[in-house]
Amino acid sequence: MFENLSGRMRDAARSLTGKGRLTESNIKDTLRQVRLALLEADVALPVVKLFIERIRERAVGEEVSKSLTPGQSLVKIIHSELVSILGASSASLDLKAQPPVVIMLAGLQGAGKTTTAAKLAKRLIDVERKKVMLVSVDIHRPAAILQLQTLAAEVGALHCSSASTEKPAKIVERSLDEARRCHADVLIVDTAGRLHVDDDMMAEVVAVHKAAAPRETLFVVDSMAGQDAVNAATVFDESLPLTGIILTKADGDAKGGVALSVREVTGKPILFLGVGEKIDALEAFHPDRMASRILGMGDVLSLVEEIEDNVEKEKAEKLARKLKKGRGFDLSDLRDQLQQMANMGGLATLLDKLPIPGNVSPAALKGGADDKQIARQIAVINSMTPGERRFPKVINGSRKKRIAAGCGLQIQDVNRLLKQHRQMEKMMKKMSRGGMQKMLRGMPGGTLRPGF
Repeated sequence: MFENLSGRMRDAARSLTGKGRLTESNIKDTLRQVRLALLEADVALPVVKLFIERIRERAVGEEVSKSLTPGQSLVKIIHSELVSILGASSASLDLKAQPPVVIMLAGLQGAGKTTTAAKLAKRLIDVERKKVMLVSVDIHRPAAILQLQTLAAEVGALHCSSASTEKPAKIVERSLDEARRCHADVLIVDTAGRLHVDDDMMAEVVAVHKAAAPRETLFVVDSMAGQDAVNAATVFDESLPLTGIILTKADGDAKGGVALSVREVTGKPILFLGVGEKIDALEAFHPDRMASRILGMGDVLSLVEEIEDNVEKEKAEKLARKLKKGRGFDLSDLRDQLQQMANMGGLATLLDKLPIPGNVSPAALKGGADDKQIARQIAVINSMTPGERRFPKVINGSRKKRIAAGCGLQIQDVNRLLKQHRQMEKMMKKMSRGGMQKMLRGMPGGTLRPGF
């Protein structure tokens, strides 16, 4: 997300290199670049105008600190304004009410409401330790009702059945009674969507809202919908007392303008980002961290939180003890590392949260790094015998041929994986003998990334 915008913003800041201070003349071209970057990212025109004017007012005539270049000073101002436009501070769900607390999801068809309902339920179950019930009032699409029932079972949530012959408001009333009987803490109501906003749809969703009396009314919007998303957000905000926004498909959107536009147009906080197809791919939204990602500064705090959530501490401690005793880093250990990386969304997702130097392209760093790449590496290791994983040196030509055939890949793929393992094994030995400095000196070019 924000890849295009990040690159343009960095280019704009670099155009001020060598200037002694920020003046109206030397930031004119820079602000033009920022304006074009925002428009190309599908940010709504009124939001762009407001954003540029705020930057201009703060930037013109500002003295540049001795510790900063003019480009860095402008980036600091842009970062501050981005945080302001994205919501200034993080917001969270308000669950302080008599159970069951009702959360209602609204939005257009295709925005990902049903999947988001399940993701939100999983987050509430895992993080908040809540007992959650899901119900669908989308009587126009029986498949959506069945989908939510399946997802509820997958995430460990309760499910209230519904039928296309029932009135949505009646379904809500029945689900509230059932949630009380089951002692559910939270009831998530998945409403119907349409391909476009119409009077019937809005009348139905207003009636559902009246029956549910939700504590939270969340607008679910597709990050890739562009200006249509902004228009829909405006209409829903006029019809419903929205309390927050969830952006879906953020991982597939290189522009990111919807995040800036919807927050400014509705004035409602963005609470969560859908960042993948997996059922746990829902991130809390932090305006300051997102502003840093837009400007290529990374989001190390979110990365650390993600690592803490996904890394299996027992395996990590076991590996540390193993290395301390002088035992080698074998292919089973490498598979564990790859699986944990896959659980965090792959190398590309991790790179999105790391600070990228101004002269380095994020696309160049990512290369072909994706979930499929890691899956191929794991498949190669799974095709080996336990003995081969423990003692990789025994893998000769005939064994490589068998391993490649077993995972449906080429012998070259097996060779690349073995080479990567040897490099990592050397680093692990240096870590156990002399710490991080030796390890960094031993890394080719200072970095290591998956080999195919």
